[in-house]
Amino acid sequence: MKLITAIIQEDKLDEVREALTAAEIGRITVTRVDGHGRQEGTEIYRGQVVAPNLIPKVEVKIGVNDEFVDVTIDAILKAARHGENGKIGDGKIFITPLEECIRIRTGERGGEAI
Repeated sequence: MKLITAIIQEDKLDEVREALTAAEIGRITVTRVDGHGRQEGTEIYRGQVVAPNLIPKVEVKIGVNDEFVDVTIDAILKAARHGENGKIGDGKIFITPLEECIRIRTGERGGEAI
């Protein structure tokens, strides 16, 4: 099992959700977050460079069984990218091992709980 975390631009959330639904990935968690990477947007105030502003983004978390990892990543990549080649600030995808998943209602564990 893997936990896929995607940080994407806010305007791409609907497209990513639709792409995931089309790929039969229906269980996601969405959180509004702020941050910056290469898309810093530095400002100069009174001749001084000030710390970059935090930019609103959306964090999408999806727990998947191993056989759905590539399908999920492909759906996010296609839907979250701006234009054919993308642009700075389109986001990142992180894939981490998911040690355990437990459905609270039934107590199911592992892949069955996802």
